[in-house]
Amino acid sequence: MSHNISASRREFLRKATILTGSVGTAAAPFAMNMAALGSAAAQTGDYKALVCIFLYGGNDSLNMVLPTDAVSWNSYTGMRSQQPDPIALRPVGTAANNGAAAGTPDALGGVLPIVPNFTASAENNTRTFALHPAMTDAAALFTAGRLAIVANAGPLIEPLTKAEYQARSKRVAPKLFSHNDQQSTWQALAPEGAKIGWGGRLGDLVASQNARTAFTNISVSGNAVFLSGETAFQYQVGNGGAVQIGGLTGNLFNSTAAASNFSSIITADNQNLFAKEYAAVVKRSVDAQSTFQTAYNATATAVPAPSQVLQPSNRNNATNNLAEQLRVVARTIAARGALGTRRQVFFVSMGGFDTHDGQNRNHADLMARLSHALNYFDTQLLALGLRDSVTTFTASDFGRTGSSNGDGTDHGWGAHSFVMGGAVRGKEIYGRFPIIGMGTTDEVGSGSLLPQVSVDQIGGTLGRWFGASDANLDMIFPNLRNFTQRNLGFLG
Repeated sequence: MSHNISASRREFLRKATILTGSVGTAAAPFAMNMAALGSAAAQTGDYKALVCIFLYGGNDSLNMVLPTDAVSWNSYTGMRSQQPDPIALRPVGTAANNGAAAGTPDALGGVLPIVPNFTASAENNTRTFALHPAMTDAAALFTAGRLAIVANAGPLIEPLTKAEYQARSKRVAPKLFSHNDQQSTWQALAPEGAKIGWGGRLGDLVASQNARTAFTNISVSGNAVFLSGETAFQYQVGNGGAVQIGGLTGNLFNSTAAASNFSSIITADNQNLFAKEYAAVVKRSVDAQSTFQTAYNATATAVPAPSQVLQPSNRNNATNNLAEQLRVVARTIAARGALGTRRQVFFVSMGGFDTHDGQNRNHADLMARLSHALNYFDTQLLALGLRDSVTTFTASDFGRTGSSNGDGTDHGWGAHSFVMGGAVRGKEIYGRFPIIGMGTTDEVGSGSLLPQVSVDQIGGTLGRWFGASDANLDMIFPNLRNFTQRNLGFLG
């Protein structure tokens, strides 16, 4: 028992020390040690940010990015046209049937063709491709060269063939097909219970470049292991700005005096070591909130609110929460001068992707909102003159099965992701696009895809652009050394 108490005390003091210095100008020791490995210290005064859009529930990316050549399309429709509720989308060039139920493939019309350059993916050049019919903005971004697709990615420890997977002759990522575990694996490279995410470790690396290190890792979507580092803690904000400590301002129990007294009590100096550190942490949290809010409030007119998005399921304009989150990101970036930030990592999210049923209606709405939000964010970054300085990418628990369960899809493995930004080598598909269908070398059950690109490779490519050296990347992404291609090439 005494050992546990001692360990808890050490952990408390470690975290308290980190938080105590998190708003100041001095870099935390771990961040300095990582920077000393050789990458971040040489960077200049430019600004860079990474933005993770996490799609909670497992995005059905087989209906987001589709191969439309005859062989692929026939296999796709064969898996997804089961009656009574087929979930296959309509082919390219098919007009919408206005008499169809809203949200169905008929009502949406045909999928949207895209034409990759095939410079990065010559192995795909015998095939044709399209996006979900609700993703008109995303298709335009792809054509403009600011959006790329990373094909068939997922958690991998090392390259893996179907035969090796079935024989278990190579290491396989643990706890596949589990929401919580695979969310954690995408964000932290380990199943549920992991405490440090790779976004947080990148924050550890670059925090020393920010005058106020507390604003390095910022979540607009609550607590996410993705942003938790060894020394960099995620700073949580909302649509209104900084999340305040309740009861410190205004009325507490209908009394302004009570709020003032409460503030004095929790920030008062104390001879007790724990109480002293607690008061220091609270005081710095209050100071950070004030600093952030002042800078954030000044950006209200610089970044206009997003328009509403037309949702295919009901043909009504609706508020897009993802776009609202990205507005917070854009406003925070616009405040970078006042906040003293040069390198930041952001996390936003969107739920509802566990489409076991209601696939046509629900997934169409999700794709419309994602597409709308990407276009909104791209437009705001252009207005800020920072389109080349911010790279945004999507991630999700896992892909979904190729076969229909009657009205939806079930948990899968490999999935396609988007990467967006001015620095992105867009209008490309990175990685070999999988063969669609049952019994193929890319399929491991019910049409679920065996990934050919690892999360480590995606993170490593993003990290290299962000300023990490090979030594840094091997520390942050432990499986990266197992893959010959460390950089997927989607960033300049």
